[in-house]
Amino acid sequence: MTSVFDEFTWRGMVYDATPGAAAALAREKVTAYNGFDPSAKSLHVGNLVPIMGLVHLQRHGHSPIAIVGGGTGVVGDPGGREAERALLSREQIEENVEGIRAQLEPFLDFRAKANPARLIDNANWLGEVRLLDFLRDTGKHFTLNYMLAKESVRSRLDREAGMSFAEFSYMLLQAYDFLVLYERYGCTFQMGGSDQWGNILAGVDLIRRLHGPPPGVEGEGASRAHAVVYPLITAASGEKFGKSVGGAPTLDPEDTSPYRLYQFFLNTEDRDVVSYLKLFTLLDREQIGGLERAVAEEPAGREAQRRLAEDVTRRVHGEEGLSRAKRATEFLFGRGGALPSADDLEDILADAPSSEMPRLLFTGGGVALTAVISDAGMCSSAGEARRLVTQGGIYLNEVRVDDPRRKVGVADAVEGRLLVLRRGAKSYHLVRLVE
Repeated sequence: MTSVFDEFTWRGMVYDATPGAAAALAREKVTAYNGFDPSAKSLHVGNLVPIMGLVHLQRHGHSPIAIVGGGTGVVGDPGGREAERALLSREQIEENVEGIRAQLEPFLDFRAKANPARLIDNANWLGEVRLLDFLRDTGKHFTLNYMLAKESVRSRLDREAGMSFAEFSYMLLQAYDFLVLYERYGCTFQMGGSDQWGNILAGVDLIRRLHGPPPGVEGEGASRAHAVVYPLITAASGEKFGKSVGGAPTLDPEDTSPYRLYQFFLNTEDRDVVSYLKLFTLLDREQIGGLERAVAEEPAGREAQRRLAEDVTRRVHGEEGLSRAKRATEFLFGRGGALPSADDLEDILADAPSSEMPRLLFTGGGVALTAVISDAGMCSSAGEARRLVTQGGIYLNEVRVDDPRRKVGVADAVEGRLLVLRRGAKSYHLVRLVE
């Protein structure tokens, strides 16, 4: 079996690593961690690279730790920010931590016998640290010159807004996290994005200063602690991965529907899809090679995009969620099949015109379809409405209606609350039945 570092390398997941990191991962089973920011209740698709990094570690027999920064989140990481962000309350962070835990469970095995994943909140120890003890035991090992040389600090100081002392201390807190994890859990690897390189090296240096070199290991890579950082993922367009007009889809099933997540990956450009398959799925070299050939030989088939969308959607939403996403996609492209759920229809037709009508009108004998489409503004007069229906130009819930006497009742509404009207090929209108 190849080492996990080899796996990272062929998948394009290594931006940089400390000397000896590859050898250490090949030599023994390690415990490694990656931190996650709890400033929002949901992880998003941009977090998939570090999540998949932990997945690969666990699959290769290593022990992954996901650190949720309930302590450092109170301070805020200055890296990559123009200005200091608004700080969350302790209660908000605790709520977000629970949400992130649920989103990691489909990816990591927290019940494995040999190498279970762990989710740990660094507030467990940072909340107990006394300031004078921290300055004496940790702060004395870092000079101002060392800290000011880091890009995350230097870039902020060059701007008018500057940075607060709270943010300036973030590097020391992250270094202390690594030290605590090393001493309590035998954690010797920290993973993260390339923008975290300076902070991660601070932890490697702190462990070296306090614990010295490892016994029996010599040379440049002789270190008790190591780091591997991932590249910043960008689309071929140069846009940061996960950014879109509607914002980055989250990994929270309550926040991002299966359809939206599926469509996000289904719309991946041909020039990006192979690298995304390597980064975001567990497909092996042979499988990805076959899909790469499909992109080159038959790009219109979009087989690679479908596999990518299916894999990520299945992991986040399960088989039922994937089935929902596929049904919704078939509906959108007029491929027939059963109507999606009311929630999925709201999602699919979010940009379509919509209106509301009292549910009471649809009880008893119901309402004439011509009156419904007139009320919805799909035609200019009752006469035009009758002509459209007679000519077969109107669809109710994707079924063509050609009888102008057709009545519409509550039973016609999807789940008793939505009517899907369509004029012609693609002119949709949603009618919500309200109390």
